[in-house]
Amino acid sequence: MQDQLNPRERQEQHEKNYLSEFAAKSAETKGRKIHAEPCGLRTEFQKDRDRITHCKAFRRLMHKTQVFVSPEGDHYRTRLTHTLEVAQIARTIARALRLNEDLTEAIALGHDLGHTPFGHTGEDALNSLSPDGFKHNAQSLRVVDCLENNGEGLNLTYEVTDGIINHRSVCFPSTAEGKTVQLSDKIAYMNHDIDDALRAGLLNQSDLPAHVSALLGETSSKRINFLVNNVIDNSRGTSDIRPEPEVKQAMADLRSFLFANLYACQIHLAERKKIQSLLGLLYDHYMKNTGDLPHELLHRKNFGDSDSRIVCDFIAGMTDRYAIKQFNLLFVPAVWEN
Repeated sequence: MQDQLNPRERQEQHEKNYLSEFAAKSAETKGRKIHAEPCGLRTEFQKDRDRITHCKAFRRLMHKTQVFVSPEGDHYRTRLTHTLEVAQIARTIARALRLNEDLTEAIALGHDLGHTPFGHTGEDALNSLSPDGFKHNAQSLRVVDCLENNGEGLNLTYEVTDGIINHRSVCFPSTAEGKTVQLSDKIAYMNHDIDDALRAGLLNQSDLPAHVSALLGETSSKRINFLVNNVIDNSRGTSDIRPEPEVKQAMADLRSFLFANLYACQIHLAERKKIQSLLGLLYDHYMKNTGDLPHELLHRKNFGDSDSRIVCDFIAGMTDRYAIKQFNLLFVPAVWEN
């Protein structure tokens, strides 16, 4: 009987027989907004993963800031490398807990598709500029729902879109896989931001809170290994993916330290002011000159979207270097040649 099943059906049967009771099963998905015929090779969650990795927004992550704006070195993280690190950590946890790895990976790969250029500084700038507000998780959902694929969206499953919109700390994903990505995002960004800050000379190893280093480890690799193992050991037999309370507190202390000593350092604040000015000028220009916006975005007016929302769609989709290029074209005088 097994030999008569196609590859998708065999994978669905494997999920049913092997995965945890808390895992989402691809054959039991809540489905898509628009019905799509099943694939003979891939499950629904595998199809979503492939749609995300082949979309334009995913490719643009390569040239979007994680923390450091236009770093000189080749080894600093970008939004793309952050996304891949989240996916790797999340899949490790999902595999150990017998959760659905394909769903976990799809959520991880799509969770930051709506992030602005210049990292959270860009997000804060658009949030203050637009009367509609701006949050990158909501924008990620908007990207996959209605901006990608020439305005048709990617038509992802409910479970993937739920994980994308709910990946921030204040949100509540409905699946164990979504909770896994939510926690893996924290584990990834705290540790790679420390790694990059040490490389940039903005932090020294001795600056890190001593009690955090004593518990979690003194290097990024040791901290990630400890946290992943702790989450796995503490989450078996439950749909609630979490570390032990003492470890959760240490993570919170480390996050507070980074906000106070890295994200708010004087060098970073100086760059923030430049970015806010740059994005502010771009926003004002496109609000006054909506005809300069791409046609595929202007058609969103037919769906009742405000000019502000459409301008935010355009700016949020920019890479760092494209935003700087547009700024130079619009506001920096061209050099005259003889």
